[in-house]
Amino acid sequence: MKIQFFCPRWGSENLSWDVFCKKVKEAGYDGVEGAIPFDAEAKNEISAALKKHDLLLLGQYYQSFERDFQAHKASYQKHLENIVSMKPVKIDSQTGKDYFNSAQIKELFEIASKISVQSGIPIAHETHRNKSLFAAHITKKILEENPDMRITADFSHWCNVAESLLDDQKETVMFACTKAIHIHARVGHQEGPQVSDPRAPEWKSQLDAHLVWWDSIVENNRKNKAETMTISPEFGPPPYLTTLPYTNMPIANQWEINVYIMNMLRKRYANN
Repeated sequence: MKIQFFCPRWGSENLSWDVFCKKVKEAGYDGVEGAIPFDAEAKNEISAALKKHDLLLLGQYYQSFERDFQAHKASYQKHLENIVSMKPVKIDSQTGKDYFNSAQIKELFEIASKISVQSGIPIAHETHRNKSLFAAHITKKILEENPDMRITADFSHWCNVAESLLDDQKETVMFACTKAIHIHARVGHQEGPQVSDPRAPEWKSQLDAHLVWWDSIVENNRKNKAETMTISPEFGPPPYLTTLPYTNMPIANQWEINVYIMNMLRKRYANN
């Protein structure tokens, strides 16, 4: 099984796509994960940069902003179809809202499933706060009701929501691991979705907990004979990244942390 690493566009939006992709390639990533604009010229810029630097694309949907469900549903389909037009290897989708009911959530998953089947592009629904899969216990029920659904595992959000490292929900988390086809490799903690720096010894227990989950996901995909497994180190910029009071200066470097996570996991999974 080949493991591919994707660099988040999040936090590097100030760079042109060409400069960004050059930096990504030099760091050793296989591709880029990011949102896709509707503007044709902007999409052409992305495509040209990816081609020039020989990088893959993993599309991302996060624009779950509409409160009205019908407007939300129409926007959701429009965004997914727009991402599909760029032919990404996968789509990470922050599907729905935490206040939508089960019937509404199911409608959104059915739209994604139809688009995935028609395009041949896997869609992984992200375990994200404020979205449909915002908590472990809620996600378990949804996955049981939608057995073909696959997820992006970003369990840092669940740690924040549950104010724990999910020790009392181990079976639920392990079940979710069997449904994951993409990982957002960010380390959360009991009081937030991102530790200040995963290299720091004071966060070892949090890092170790996430490594157990990531190991399980990689092993499940290997056992299922997946040809590829995708991972995006996804430590974010401020305010995800802790800053100093008054100056708002970040206390660590987002780019360096994500490259560190990529290299650590590449070495860890070298024999997969």
